[in-house]
Amino acid sequence: MWKEVNNTLTTDLKFKDFKEAFGFMTEVALHVESMNHHPEWENVYNKVKITLTTHDEGNTVTEKDRKLANKIEAAYQKYK
Repeated sequence: MWKEVNNTLTTDLKFKDFKEAFGFMTEVALHVESMNHHPEWENVYNKVKITLTTHDEGNTVTEKDRKLANKIEAAYQKYK
């Protein structure tokens, strides 16, 4: 699901429709806030692209990114 490219973890996710994609993003936002680790993400209709990197550590992939990636992946499993 995740690709490590240029010191980032990235994924492109597809949902049934916009409502489902937005519901997923809302759920993930709660994890993001509790971890105080914010992704770069884009949403166009039923697609969500997420990029994770730790800016505080020189824009590299850290354990914080991997933990958030695991939470995102668990949330996405509900929509498959």
